[in-house]
Amino acid sequence: MSVSIPSPAPAAPRRKRSARFVEIAAVAGVSETTVNRVLNERGSVSPETRARVIAAARQLGVPRVLPDPRHGLTRFDVVMARSTTPYAHRLDLALQRIQQMLDPRILIHRHIVDGDDERRVLQLLAGSVHRRDGLIVALRDSPAVRTALQQQLARGVPVVALMSGIGALEGVRYAGIDNVAAGRTAGHFLARLARRLPGRVLILTNRLDFRAHAERVRGCQQALAERQPQLQALAPVECGDDPALARIALEAALQDARRDGVPLVGLYHSGAGSDGLARVLRQLTPPERPVWIGHELSDEHRPLLRLGLMDLVIDQDPDGQVAASLHHLLHATGHVEQPGPGAPNEFRLFGPENLPGEGSYLDAPLKAPVERLQASGSVPPRAASVVGR
Repeated sequence: MSVSIPSPAPAAPRRKRSARFVEIAAVAGVSETTVNRVLNERGSVSPETRARVIAAARQLGVPRVLPDPRHGLTRFDVVMARSTTPYAHRLDLALQRIQQMLDPRILIHRHIVDGDDERRVLQLLAGSVHRRDGLIVALRDSPAVRTALQQQLARGVPVVALMSGIGALEGVRYAGIDNVAAGRTAGHFLARLARRLPGRVLILTNRLDFRAHAERVRGCQQALAERQPQLQALAPVECGDDPALARIALEAALQDARRDGVPLVGLYHSGAGSDGLARVLRQLTPPERPVWIGHELSDEHRPLLRLGLMDLVIDQDPDGQVAASLHHLLHATGHVEQPGPGAPNEFRLFGPENLPGEGSYLDAPLKAPVERLQASGSVPPRAASVVGR
């Protein structure tokens, strides 16, 4: 009788040995005792050494939850030109909202400054009373601003330009829309929607020394020339976001159109001050009104779209811009591994048929503004203090 002898079970695969303290110490250039202190969070170690040990452990694939490479607070400064526009209000709310979602050890210090006060702007860019770990700017481009930002980069401070780019400054990340593409989009729809040809298009803007507005105007002019040669783009008029100046410019363009017998069939405004334009357009009959394209889905623009006075708005999504700018800084300071987006933020188009409902999240005030959270105990005092201007 034969007896079958079972084959021995295959040996279990050997588990890969994880890196030991001695190996981490060799890569980091420190002692095993220092590695022990860092990984087990015992004793005091300098921030630079701590970061080196954690980077070495990560490089060697240590299978454990590694400590945060940073101790203490991370402070980001935001320097913004003062503005009363709906976009600036939404941007301010976006910064407050995102602060409430961050780790309490990450603080945002907002500084609102008169953009024409160059001395004060440069003073804020040069530094602040606290240690600065990152800088976000929403300012007009100028040689002095570029020099100040270059000095921050040289000190190792990561810099992000919010909403409008800052020249060809290597190292500054951009968190905003492609403004040339936004202007070209306006030009495209003006060319498609114009009801009378030949005709004129009035282009209004805030100030052309603000790079975002200069790029929008250029993009609109390019698209109009390419897509509809029978439309004449008038020289852009700077209105400084003033409704009265916008009204005067539109009235003058309409008067010239009647005098010359060439109708004004299009209106593009890259900035704010729409109330002045609406006052003029309400006095025209629907066939006389030019196609009107503007920027930002604000409480001011919603009723104008519903009434048919305005045809389209290009919205640059302040919440998305703030999120992208902080993503860049959080990556630069070691808080997140994934780098921020490499392409400009997407913009959105709104017309009368796709308007969000009333009380939209994007324009709604905070139910509990950060300024008031400290009193309720909802936010640690140090986190609540960052909203000071």
